[in-house]
Amino acid sequence: MRTTILQTAITLLMPLFFLFSLYLLFRGHNEPGGGFIGGLTGGIAFVFHAMVFDSRVTRRLFRLNPVRLIAVGLFLAIFSGVIALFAGEPFLSSVWADFYLPVIGRPGTPIVFDIGVYLLVIGVVVQITFTMSTL
Repeated sequence: MRTTILQTAITLLMPLFFLFSLYLLFRGHNEPGGGFIGGLTGGIAFVFHAMVFDSRVTRRLFRLNPVRLIAVGLFLAIFSGVIALFAGEPFLSSVWADFYLPVIGRPGTPIVFDIGVYLLVIGVVVQITFTMSTL
């Protein structure tokens, strides 16, 4: 599918997909959403780009290594659980900082876990897309 209209539309819509996926990621702490649905939304941008332009172009343009994204996401998710162990709490218990950030509020391990899930899901979606497009 290499029509000019579709290529232009995907090029213009990709930043909106990423912005909305980040909104879902950070909204999910207190409302529905979070790392999983944000990661799926962010992954859709890469799926559409790979469908329109080709997966090799997408991989080269964005310098994507899905396995690295999966590894970093898994590390962050596990790391957020280990932080609680160092605080003397059970694995994956919430640990909160003692300070407030202007927009985010009080940061804690749940947002680290959500960011890990976000990266993991984007990596899996992109890896599946790239693998299926080479078949």
